[in-house]
Amino acid sequence: MIHPSTRRFHLVLHSILTIAFLLFAHFSTAQPTGVDPVFAEWQAKANPAVENALTFLQHIQKEDGSFEGTYGDSTGVPALVGMAFLSKGHLPTEGPYSVALNRCIDFILANQKPNGVFEKGSAGNGPMYAHNISTLFLSEVSGMVDPDRQARISAALPKALALILRAQAVPKDENNRGGWRYQPGANDSDTSCSGWALMALRSAKLNGAAIPDAAIVAAVEYLHRHQQEKDGGFGYTSRDDHAQTLTGMGLLCLELCGEHGSERTKHAADWLLRNFRSLPGNQFEYYANYYNAQGMFQIGGRHWQEYANWMYATYLPKQSPDGSWDSHEAGRIYGTAMMVLAFTVPWRQLPIYQRDETVDEDAR
Repeated sequence: MIHPSTRRFHLVLHSILTIAFLLFAHFSTAQPTGVDPVFAEWQAKANPAVENALTFLQHIQKEDGSFEGTYGDSTGVPALVGMAFLSKGHLPTEGPYSVALNRCIDFILANQKPNGVFEKGSAGNGPMYAHNISTLFLSEVSGMVDPDRQARISAALPKALALILRAQAVPKDENNRGGWRYQPGANDSDTSCSGWALMALRSAKLNGAAIPDAAIVAAVEYLHRHQQEKDGGFGYTSRDDHAQTLTGMGLLCLELCGEHGSERTKHAADWLLRNFRSLPGNQFEYYANYYNAQGMFQIGGRHWQEYANWMYATYLPKQSPDGSWDSHEAGRIYGTAMMVLAFTVPWRQLPIYQRDETVDEDAR
């Protein structure tokens, strides 16, 4: 269970950060001091783009909290949309997107099965992918909601987390041990599904949940076994099936799980610097851009500056007039939510993605 005092601190801290951002936005004509330099350069363009995207998501949402289109009736897409609202500092208790945010929460809570899984509609090859994202979202929003929703989240999260831990504990061979796959009883793993599961566990642990250290360690060791020693990239089901779109995932997970600035994360970040410009047109382009942005922001320095300048310059012009981005892999709702989550990295609103403030912004 998440301790009530932790939730209160989470809410107070989030509110302080939101107020600070609103004050900054109000006085945006002045150059802020101590602000990420990429944020200072791009915020005047990124801010309206993000708000247009959030307005699009709000208007296209159904009353029950789901969405039309690919995977829109699963719990995963409303969870990503909910995190997109949170990533800009919007709250479920007030503000222009509170109704939309609460609809996301309510849809996910209404679709939890007795075994703890969040499952509804089309979720691809199995429920765990959407379940992991849904659990991450509920952990992030816990402490920011009204008392009734908080009570329901507090009842749902332990069951959801227990399912993730059970799925990890299924007996697996050395290559797959510590990871997750699409089905909770699967005896194999892949790094994409595992990345979301690990983030859900880490978020919950930071929020006071009793997540065993051994579960985090096992997941990190699983990722270690899927990183190429030679070039630093990450594979999908082994280190040999290297995928361009998974290195940002590996970088972020390791950065957030105690390996900030390690040789492994520097190796992965260097691989991204060499290869990210070939990302446009990739089948999983928006997924990769989300993880690349988050991971490069965590490692900081020239890695973040070079990637972020390219990202904003490349993807701001690709926003449709209605505020959306249409992804190759899963349509407009998914693409728009993922692009918002990538663009809003410098806002530092989602607790799980807070960066160590000792990160050196100078070129490395």
